[in-house]
Amino acid sequence: MEHKRQIHSSLKVLLVSDLEKSRNFYSDVLGCEVTDWWAIRDGFSGLAIKLLQASEPKDVRPNPPAASEKQGFDLYCYVEDWNSLDELYHEFKEKGAQMAIEPWVDENNGPWKEFAIKDPDGYCIAFGGTDGF
Repeated sequence: MEHKRQIHSSLKVLLVSDLEKSRNFYSDVLGCEVTDWWAIRDGFSGLAIKLLQASEPKDVRPNPPAASEKQGFDLYCYVEDWNSLDELYHEFKEKGAQMAIEPWVDENNGPWKEFAIKDPDGYCIAFGGTDGF
């Protein structure tokens, strides 16, 4: 029996320390469309985040690294191909994004290429994928 698609998309919710600063970062550095309700790039099935003002700074809690990892991830964006990945990297770097992980290739998986940035609150957003397979 075929399953009817029911979920269109989802938004990651991030509690931030300074809502205006975060909105500016997602708009100016990551090229998102930012409203009172979301920060999106490439539609709701692309990078989609809901930014909410935290009640207290201690409520802003980026994910710690997983076991055997050096960097924690809060959001992972899968890209279409390596050309798109390289374009995003250069765009974000030119706009002053803080790099958490410089681009690298995992030859044993895919091969898989990725990089990651940090937002003003230290949330880590990774971008990666195979080369269009």
